[in-house]
Amino acid sequence: MGQARTLSVSLAGLEGTLVEVEADVAQGLPAFTLVGLPDSSTLQARERVRAAAGRSGATLAQRRITVNLSPAWRPKHGSGFDLAIAMAVLDAQGVLLIHVPSDLVLLGELGLDGRARPVPGVLPALLAARAHGITRAVVPAENLREAQLVDGLEVDGIQDLTELLHRFGADVPPAPTRAPSVTASGGPTAPRAARELLDFADVMGQAQARQAAEVAAAGAHHLLLSGPPGAGKTMIAARIPGILPPLGSEDSLTVSAIHSLAQNFEAGSGLLRIPPFEDPHHTASTAAIVGGGSGLARPGAISRAHCGVLFLDEAPEFPSRVLEALREPLETGDITLHRSRGVTRYPARFQLVLAANPCPCGQAYGKGDRCTCTPLQRRRYLARLSGPVLDRVDMRVSVGPVDIHRVDDSGAEPTAAIAARVRRARESQRRRFEGRTWSTNAHLPGPLLRREFAPERSERRLLDHAVAQGRLTLRGHDRVLRLAWTLADLAGAERPAAEHIGQALTLREGEPR
Repeated sequence: MGQARTLSVSLAGLEGTLVEVEADVAQGLPAFTLVGLPDSSTLQARERVRAAAGRSGATLAQRRITVNLSPAWRPKHGSGFDLAIAMAVLDAQGVLLIHVPSDLVLLGELGLDGRARPVPGVLPALLAARAHGITRAVVPAENLREAQLVDGLEVDGIQDLTELLHRFGADVPPAPTRAPSVTASGGPTAPRAARELLDFADVMGQAQARQAAEVAAAGAHHLLLSGPPGAGKTMIAARIPGILPPLGSEDSLTVSAIHSLAQNFEAGSGLLRIPPFEDPHHTASTAAIVGGGSGLARPGAISRAHCGVLFLDEAPEFPSRVLEALREPLETGDITLHRSRGVTRYPARFQLVLAANPCPCGQAYGKGDRCTCTPLQRRRYLARLSGPVLDRVDMRVSVGPVDIHRVDDSGAEPTAAIAARVRRARESQRRRFEGRTWSTNAHLPGPLLRREFAPERSERRLLDHAVAQGRLTLRGHDRVLRLAWTLADLAGAERPAAEHIGQALTLREGEPR
């Protein structure tokens, strides 16, 4: 009997900490103590490890067993420590002929029959392990494809604890034949494939809204579409991811890691390259949108939409707390969540697309003859989108009803043609901002925008006049300039001209109030 150690990883959001699992097996009354701030799911590893070890032919000794998860001051959560705890205890007990190497990370949950079960967050955990200099890892076989997405690591997958014990020289019988485990494979494969087929050629008419969607995609701008039901607002929003450029290597890893934590990542399809599209229902809670949960917070819709699109259909129907909670991440590009067991930070750099009806009944367009709402009802309905939230939206576009008899959609522009223009505009921005920490116009800092990237004073008289009249805040002034840069990029111009600023101002001031 003695001591042994193994390594695992503790996650707080996307940030991982290397955890040293220390096991001590000593004389005394039989007991199994687990310390180091484990939560309830981690603490239950004692029963899982004891049963799994016994079923694998390596029964735990009737001794005093103490396991410490170091650093002991950092809270631990989840069942991913099971493998590391089991191997540390069995090594300290003398079951293993070969000690577990100091550069090997063990991740995985154990079933009571000794089966290695998959755990969420393997991708961010192994990325953190690699950053700490780890070169090898062992994960459940069902997590192997996800683990192999991390370059620079030698990764093995195991079916059960017996297989791992044999690798380290334990004299245990072969594992019995087991029926395949039933696990929920909640992956976004089907929705992703379906969205890849959505084409702007299916949208009839709505030239202004289609152009606004193109501008939003080209510069990563936020967009509000306002109009009656059935005008095509949702169709246009759902097609925006198809014209966005594919995710780069770093963004792809980050987005895939977030979706791995959220348990909707299908590793068999590789890293996520298509920008994500999140469209929560208007009954969603604040925690569902921004992230939350007991203990340490889980990623919400805004984090799952990182580098993609967050679409809020029927935006005025969302609770005001949800809409107001978007203000900080819209400015900073991340969200910091404070919970009882710690502080968690998730990236949340998304494009916000809002869709709204002009009134509760949806018929207050044109002359509004068919609208049955009172003026007070209309004002209250539109007031649900507060001024601070709307001030962070770059474009407000009205989407009117389509007259099918006057629209010829035979020549409607397909997604591929729009995506090509968006790609050229993004390439212009990438060259312009090369060496900076941002690559799109929407993220250009205000001070630089007003100095180094400011248009000539004669070109922005109309914009300055709008600020002087109080029609625009300083934030709105900056957003119009960013829009003008995007319009210039789409037009192939070197710098924004007066026409681009005027067009950007029109897109900005199309507020449905």
